[in-house]
Amino acid sequence: MKLILLGAPGAGKGTVAKLLTKLDGSVQISTGDILRGAVAAGTELGKQAQAAMAAGDLVSDDLIMGIMGDRLKEDDCKAGYLLDGFPRTIPQAEALKVLLENMGEKLDFAVNISVPTEVILDRLTTRRTCEGCGEIYNVKSNPTKVEGVCDKCGGAVTQRADETEEAISNRLNVYNDQTAPLIGFYENEGMLLTVDATSSDAVIDAIKAKLG
Repeated sequence: MKLILLGAPGAGKGTVAKLLTKLDGSVQISTGDILRGAVAAGTELGKQAQAAMAAGDLVSDDLIMGIMGDRLKEDDCKAGYLLDGFPRTIPQAEALKVLLENMGEKLDFAVNISVPTEVILDRLTTRRTCEGCGEIYNVKSNPTKVEGVCDKCGGAVTQRADETEEAISNRLNVYNDQTAPLIGFYENEGMLLTVDATSSDAVIDAIKAKLG
């Protein structure tokens, strides 16, 4: 599989990606992961990205595309890849198209996971994260056995600063302004699969049906 996963914050892209990797060995790739990987590896592009982030600047599209180009050429991508949260803008989507053409590759399609805003707000405002190991809980559907204490590592389980209702509303506004236009871009390319679903299993089933 070579897919792009689109969807608002809280739509479940990360969960869907993890489930899909188990189907055929495709690797999940997010912008954050490749940036951290390039920085950790000490590549020239990684050093430039680290300098930008240390200065509090956004990493430029050119730099992101350079790092993404390196990442997609790694051996584990031969089995397929799932782009989670990338591209974020139309210019990045256009640059990705050129990059893949130069590599002689083509995406299968872009999956737009469409989840109602009220579901996203409820899902994220009730989500809690372990400060120690990163394990995710939900006060409604998956609470910790002891309130505020991680079942796995005993670390403190708290609400992330960007998962308050005000912060989430802001993140959704940014998504609608900058990233939602990608839906139209991939629809025009004839590559869009929109799945109206609130469960990860329904999204997986729709993707499997589309891939045949």
